[in-house]
Amino acid sequence: MSSSRVGLRFFQNSRAAFRNASAPFRRQGAQSRRWQSAEAGEQQTIFQRLWNSPVGVKTVHFWAPVMKWGLVIAGISDFARPAEKLSLTQNAALTATGAIWTRWCLIITPRNVLLATVNFFLGCVGAVQVSRILMYRRSLNDGSSVEAAKDIEAEVVDAAKSVVEKTEKAVEKAIEKAA
Repeated sequence: MSSSRVGLRFFQNSRAAFRNASAPFRRQGAQSRRWQSAEAGEQQTIFQRLWNSPVGVKTVHFWAPVMKWGLVIAGISDFARPAEKLSLTQNAALTATGAIWTRWCLIITPRNVLLATVNFFLGCVGAVQVSRILMYRRSLNDGSSVEAAKDIEAEVVDAAKSVVEKTEKAVEKAIEKAA
């Protein structure tokens, strides 16, 4: 049996399964069941409630959290990396993003609990990584948290200065081209 035959059979079987699952949505007479309320004597299945939900599978409110789990998984996989190879600014940004968006997802309408959950875990993973980095840097300075804080401050200042320099160079080039 060829592999194309197997693929065709899979396609036909999945199509039939989808048709059976979507049977309640087919037209019946002049009115579609899709627009009838559940109070009309028909209970919706879990699939129908998920499909018709304002944060259901048809919307970005579902797919954004699904894709964002990739960041959480990447952060968890970084637990195996040594702390000296982790970026403090990147993990601090992930922590802040997780904290801010967890709150925001519970305020917006429709309230998106799936996105709030993934952002909460993103913030937790970032906080764990930031604490690992800070503990590592503290151990380098013989337990002095003041010196570790000064090192972190110097790193942030250096990064900001390089951004300012790059921006100034880009502005100078833009002015030269315009002149």
